[in-house]
Amino acid sequence: MWERHADEPKMAVDLKFNASLTKSDPHFKPVLIIGQLKHLNLLKFSDVACKLEPRVTEDTFNKAVSCLHPSPTDKISLYLDVATVAAVPLKCSRHNTPSRAHAITRLVKNNVLNVSEESIVIVCEKADLFASACAVVRAFSLYSRKTTNNVSSPSYNRAVDQDVPMKNAGDNSVVSIEFVIIEKDGSVSETPLDASELCCLEVAAKGVQLAARIVDTPCNEMNVDHFVQEAEIIGNELNIKPLVIRGEELRERGFGGIYGVGKAAAVPPALVVLSHEPKGAQETIALVGKGIVYDTGGLSIKGKTAMPGMKRDCGGAAAILGAFYAAVKCGFKENLHAVFCMAENSVGPNATRPDDIHTLYSGRTVEINNTDAEGRLVLSDGVAYAHKDLKANIILDMATLTGAQGIATGKYHGAILTNSEEWEIKSLEAGRKSGDLLAPLVYCPELHFSEFASAVADMKNSVADRSNAQSSCAGLFVGANLGFDYPGIWMHVDMATPVHCGERATGYGVALLLALFGSHTNCKMLQSIACSDSEPPPKRICRD
Repeated sequence: MWERHADEPKMAVDLKFNASLTKSDPHFKPVLIIGQLKHLNLLKFSDVACKLEPRVTEDTFNKAVSCLHPSPTDKISLYLDVATVAAVPLKCSRHNTPSRAHAITRLVKNNVLNVSEESIVIVCEKADLFASACAVVRAFSLYSRKTTNNVSSPSYNRAVDQDVPMKNAGDNSVVSIEFVIIEKDGSVSETPLDASELCCLEVAAKGVQLAARIVDTPCNEMNVDHFVQEAEIIGNELNIKPLVIRGEELRERGFGGIYGVGKAAAVPPALVVLSHEPKGAQETIALVGKGIVYDTGGLSIKGKTAMPGMKRDCGGAAAILGAFYAAVKCGFKENLHAVFCMAENSVGPNATRPDDIHTLYSGRTVEINNTDAEGRLVLSDGVAYAHKDLKANIILDMATLTGAQGIATGKYHGAILTNSEEWEIKSLEAGRKSGDLLAPLVYCPELHFSEFASAVADMKNSVADRSNAQSSCAGLFVGANLGFDYPGIWMHVDMATPVHCGERATGYGVALLLALFGSHTNCKMLQSIACSDSEPPPKRICRD
């Protein structure tokens, strides 16, 4: 377990993955069973009896399952609302995850009782186990500054009425997550999860919750200093010393994007790099995250309704920190670098002005025409550093970059822009297998990059026509700092909308990256859901 800051709230829930179903009485340890209807119909009562007896009979269980009519979901209480069976949606289109991860998260959020101990049982195929586990984890947010328990909640009162043991103030709830695996022939697997599979789920869960906690934390508790500390804590956990470049040193070394965005803030900006370099590595992968801890818009200031929620503008960096931790813990076999571009986009006497020109780390000059288009500036420095200094042949940047992403691909699907058709296909498949869904953006720099034309610099930082593929153009700005003739793989993930659901962060991106690069780990679970190379990536690169 990583260290916590002294003022960080104590975690309310401990998640525990079990190798197989454990025996428990639902009267004292409530249980929620979730699955697709076709899988629930394959269950025999004996397969789940240890979670339901002596309170639920075989006849009650069978009748309940037969009465489920998910539209899109459905649930039936088996016993006093402390033993429940729920069905996820029947239909799953080609752009959805077969695990129905989003429905699982909603069912868990709406049906856990917040008592001292309870169980969640997921009935699924082995291919959906990883995504289903991450979906359960997303329902349990770590960050809270509430000073009292919500004793008015229906679940709390229901549990009190049924004499279910409540957790004491300050104590952690324990939620056991267990699986019933349905084989391809329709039989129920009797093989428990092994230690390596449990370890994979545990570190992935920690990565998802870490990312979500950082995104949920407001800037007065998660400024650049705090985020640097989070990276240092993870570095200590992994025996990695971070490289930190801060403040005026950024300007001196040519990081005009990060420095220009963050120079007006009370806490100076930073570039932080965590590097995992195992012996025998053949590839170098760099993950570059946008870490804008708060975005006022700068002098191009956001409106009063657009600014709340901008604590989430560090979602890309948060996801990469969680994924880096989990990937290294899972035995990553290649060189893996996590590059965090951290700044607070503030208003002040030193703030960048529209019309200012900055020189980025790539050497390109940028005329600022919108200080609220700051994420692409810090990311451009990050990807250029990954190329020039880290010599990465695969570069993926991840960012809450554009509000237009939600219009282009919706609130559940992040957007992927890449110079490689093969890696576009891989990323879409990784999204379906992880539950962190993706949809492709148009990659066409010869038609779109002219949006950034400037009379006095190499480019402007915001498009001339905001109705012309905004999200694609924003990504191309970042890619231009590698050069459109970059010989390696470049992927850009815009996840401005799926980074949160309502007022809570989702930890989006951690599971996606683990699935996308799972073949580079020693973890058999990640290897089983990773895409295999159909041909060497360089053959499928689209060049300008």
